[in-house]
Amino acid sequence: MSERAFRIGFLPLVDAALPIVAHEMGLAEAAGVRIELIKDMSWATVRDRLLYGHTDAAHLLAPLAIASTLGLGRPPVPIVVPFVLGLNGNAVTLRREVAAEIAADPADPAHTGQALARLIADRKAKGLPLIRMAVVHRYSSHNYMLRYWLAASGIDPERDVEMVVVPPPFTADALKAGEIDGACVGEPWNSAAVDSGAAMIVTATSMIWRRGVEKVLAVRSEVADERADRLAALMRALYSAGTLLMDQSRRDAITAILARPEYLDAPAERIRRALDGRLMLAADSNPVPIPDFLLMHREAANFPWQSQALWLYSQMVRWGDAPYQPEAEVVVRKVFRPDLYRRALGGTGAALPGASAKMEGALRSPAGVGTTQGRLILSPDHFFDGRAFDPDDLANYLRMLRSNEKS
Repeated sequence: MSERAFRIGFLPLVDAALPIVAHEMGLAEAAGVRIELIKDMSWATVRDRLLYGHTDAAHLLAPLAIASTLGLGRPPVPIVVPFVLGLNGNAVTLRREVAAEIAADPADPAHTGQALARLIADRKAKGLPLIRMAVVHRYSSHNYMLRYWLAASGIDPERDVEMVVVPPPFTADALKAGEIDGACVGEPWNSAAVDSGAAMIVTATSMIWRRGVEKVLAVRSEVADERADRLAALMRALYSAGTLLMDQSRRDAITAILARPEYLDAPAERIRRALDGRLMLAADSNPVPIPDFLLMHREAANFPWQSQALWLYSQMVRWGDAPYQPEAEVVVRKVFRPDLYRRALGGTGAALPGASAKMEGALRSPAGVGTTQGRLILSPDHFFDGRAFDPDDLANYLRMLRSNEKS
């Protein structure tokens, strides 16, 4: 094994694009690092390869990096996140028979959530089985975004629906077989279910939280320390991959690479819809634009804001997956490493925010952000229910959520 190689585990998802593009289009070699990509089919396997040293880094669920560091359910292994691979990119998809019973408006998650709440109440009154919703892992942003939406819509995720785990590549099959009634999953697996005629997309996570953190580059802390220069080179290659991804003249070539069997093994046209943020909501329909569906580069989407990590931790506490402890807040902040991002991308022209955390969900209009390098304008990042998250007042935020749930 070459000392220069970074072995990176990934799942076949559109938001694995950056390491794939960096490898296939020569950006990693140009930066002075070699990438070896290792494909898996479940997040548990990607995590275990990383924790046991079978890989050096991973395309990983952001909450799973936090859970691994906190030692939730297993001995703790310190993980650092120096680079975010994507914001949003997930959708909520319902089996066609269930979706037909609600008047979903994908652009209006409040309306869609209320319609689903009425359907659930009606089914419970008739003694029908609970609607079964799948997420890709217990410690996933899919789980926490879905629960956030359900709870704000008056649906108790613990009692009003049944929550199960299905790995992303099997979600479309589970919907088609009727084993689940809905799912929150990343592309191209929502579209696979839609194209089969089995399901319909009813909303996207970008409509629930406009700037929800999703997949990250996760590295064991010891690797980040021992291979700091190689890690910095890798991050520069990933950033360059994002620049190529934004170039429309490169989209066809990139889509063709992602579609290959060793990567997503999916139709190129389906992948292109996700990259362009234009999804077919139902079979044989025309693609419709989903604002900010998947961000992998612009507006410093790759910057690891510690406030995003703390929001995820707040939801882990909210749903009983982690205890609330002030010392855990400190640990969670240290998982996301904006200092490593700034160090790696200094001198490249990339926008480098001066702050490491910010109010999440507070922007209703574009706003400038102070930077140490470059210029950065952030677009609206609001939550659909109008709440904002102050990372310096996590305890009060949790009290507010619990108070609202009881009222």
